[in-house]
Amino acid sequence: MTKKEDHIALFIDCDNISHRSIEGIINELSKYGVVNIRQAYGNWTKENLKNWEDKLLEFAIKPIQQFDYSKNKNATDILMTIDAIDLLHTKDIDAFAFATSDSDFTPVVMRVQAEGIKVFGFGEKKTPKPFMAACSQFIFTENLMENHEDGTAETPVEKEKKRKTGRELRQDSWLVNLLRTAVEQTADDYGWANLSEVGQYINNKSSFSPLNYGYKKLSSLIKEIDLFDIAYDEVSKQMSIRDKRWKS
Repeated sequence: MTKKEDHIALFIDCDNISHRSIEGIINELSKYGVVNIRQAYGNWTKENLKNWEDKLLEFAIKPIQQFDYSKNKNATDILMTIDAIDLLHTKDIDAFAFATSDSDFTPVVMRVQAEGIKVFGFGEKKTPKPFMAACSQFIFTENLMENHEDGTAETPVEKEKKRKTGRELRQDSWLVNLLRTAVEQTADDYGWANLSEVGQYINNKSSFSPLNYGYKKLSSLIKEIDLFDIAYDEVSKQMSIRDKRWKS
């Protein structure tokens, strides 16, 4: 069962995040709790942020204005960081979420994590690895967009293209090692590991999310990668897995 974070604060760097991804971000965070604080940062006098206006109203997001005081400095990043640290010490927040593709936010994410508070990260696939690794969980915004720029919905074929095949998953050595290590560390004497415990181990160790591979649930990815034997407990309705290489 997914742990609920009652109070989640979302900070959006609108200079580095598409307005098309916000619905997916809110929907994803809503699985973990209530997004009580929603703040979007940018210079709202700029033409390139006009597409955000309707989204701010639709999702009750508070716009935070920040003028560009210097061409070589991003004042938005600085203000967003200051507000996050202020909130860390003044509000009862269970989790933070940062929507940005900018690695400059890595230190503030690490600072929040140091307080034992979970941090969700959202950004484009170009996001630098240090920022992704610093988050408790990081999700590519491209996998959260279900509409094109013109507002039309993705076709089933387009959605399918986002999903990695079993062969592609098995070729990802980082993913394979992560899954096998998680199973090994949580398995019983017979090699079987409860999937929920596997998922918890992965969450504690990395910023992994099955969404980045095109799967909504870890169980679906496990079935597709085909590296583990699968068993179901009809009473508890829980799934257990065991590495196919396991030998007694």
